[in-house]
Amino acid sequence: MLYEHLGINDAGHLTLGGADTVALAEKYGTPLYLLDEDRVRENCRTYIRAMKEHFGGESGPLLASKALSFKGIYRIAAEEGMRTDLVSIGEMMTAHAAGFPLSRAYFHGNNKTDKDIETAIRYGVGTFVVDNLEELEALDRIAGELGVTQDILLRLSPGIDPHTLAKIATGSVDSKFGSAIETGQAEEITLRALSLSSVRLLGFHCHVGSQIFETEPFTDAADIMLGFIACMRDRHGFTASVLNLGGGFGVRYVESDPVIDYCENIRLVAAHVKARCAEYGLPMPEILMEPGRSIVADAGVTLYTVGTVKTITGYKSYVSIDGGMPDNPRYALYGSRYTVCLASRMHAERDFVATLAGRCCESGDLIGEDMVMARPVRGEILAVLTTGAYNFSMASNYNRIPRPPLVLVSHGTDRIGVRGERYEDLYRLDE
Repeated sequence: MLYEHLGINDAGHLTLGGADTVALAEKYGTPLYLLDEDRVRENCRTYIRAMKEHFGGESGPLLASKALSFKGIYRIAAEEGMRTDLVSIGEMMTAHAAGFPLSRAYFHGNNKTDKDIETAIRYGVGTFVVDNLEELEALDRIAGELGVTQDILLRLSPGIDPHTLAKIATGSVDSKFGSAIETGQAEEITLRALSLSSVRLLGFHCHVGSQIFETEPFTDAADIMLGFIACMRDRHGFTASVLNLGGGFGVRYVESDPVIDYCENIRLVAAHVKARCAEYGLPMPEILMEPGRSIVADAGVTLYTVGTVKTITGYKSYVSIDGGMPDNPRYALYGSRYTVCLASRMHAERDFVATLAGRCCESGDLIGEDMVMARPVRGEILAVLTTGAYNFSMASNYNRIPRPPLVLVSHGTDRIGVRGERYEDLYRLDE
């Protein structure tokens, strides 16, 4: 089994958090998002403990809203002592509605509108992560009009290769995100921030990419960022008190993905940061990290009902399900790999290779190709594992298909986190 919080009960059914997934499919219907609340909490605690132990001070992790955003996840995050990052007013309003303290939120985005800026200030968002010079000027102007001095970090591009998929790499010089150190623009925006009266520069942020299994991209980024911090101190007398190293450690989607010891990786990054601070004569800054998918991804499972099982003689087989790219667009976008299992018969031999196809009128509507599973029959329940991140949050109504419900499980019990859409919801806003 890919993860220890997954199991098989006496009926031979897949369990998640002690709950029978086949019974949940019967209760709520399919497609169905499941999220193991206890696993999410365990992942939060792992990061919080490791960062407190190895970085010290007020260092800690942020919940990445873009990976999964609904009221329930912010309640969990608040209870576990997490901070969060936000990239839209929609995410901000959801967190606020859940009672999450927005003073512990960090507002990201490469194109914050004046309305975004004003709304976030009025709602008391603690820190803006400023992407560019124009945003900085707008933020200072609007904060001044509202009589606020807004805390900020500046997002910088360290210009490194995180050895991950190009579409999820975010720290190169040629990126829509941040101000590049290499071109001198990072120094320019730093000096401008220090000259303004309605923003207070705390430090810097970088984000090199996602689904990273090694520590080297983080230590490489730390080298560049700490070197820049030392340079700003020496040239301009400003010493950053906060450094956000961004994300994001990878997760196992398939058996061939490496197992990551997050605590050990954090220890290694922390040791490296401490050594560099000593070398530069810098005080240890407050370190933030954005674990992203590794907080929620492995806690999620998506259930589908099998429809057609079709073999094209001499070519390949297709298993069609009642969901697809509207509830999980990641294969269509990134070619992302997944593990699939026959939740109805977990002990059945996995000797069937097929493409898992969605129901949309779109040839690219696939969950994966050459996937190994037990041969299913119509009406059985298939489970796609590790779907807690970037599935619910990226879901759409393509082909006018309602988005599925999200159900939280904990110690064998279940409750609705987000109700499924009804067909009437699809045209509720139509005129």
